[in-house]
Amino acid sequence: MATDLAPLAERTRPTVQGLYRIVVSLLFTCHGAATLFGVLGGAHGKAPAVGEWPGWWAAAIQLVGGVLVLLGVAARPAALICSGSMAYAYFTVHQEHALWPIQNGGEQAALFCWAFLLVAALGPGSLALGTLFRRNAPDRVPAAA
Repeated sequence: MATDLAPLAERTRPTVQGLYRIVVSLLFTCHGAATLFGVLGGAHGKAPAVGEWPGWWAAAIQLVGGVLVLLGVAARPAALICSGSMAYAYFTVHQEHALWPIQNGGEQAALFCWAFLLVAALGPGSLALGTLFRRNAPDRVPAAA
């Protein structure tokens, strides 16, 4: 006997979406922290100097953008910036070596790019602080003309 999983999937979608956002952004944040602060095994390669383009800025986006998406605060715009930074990394660092990510070492950049684009498009799901702020905000009264 087949069971229709659609109602269960729809009921759990916001929570799964929120957990997805949290896990992806935590991993992304770890990359920024490793590069900027030398923690978690440190930077892959030479650590960039403060303000050095593009390495330091990429790490700053990973850290700050990752934390915003992780917390679910301004998650959509932050996720869009994170996605764009990974697209930039893929096309400027990896693409020149080979066409396919498996050949050019760009799997992480490609996956993070698409993962954050999904968060930007679908929203943060549940478990987001931004949702709590909106829920607790007083109703706005429209201004009189």
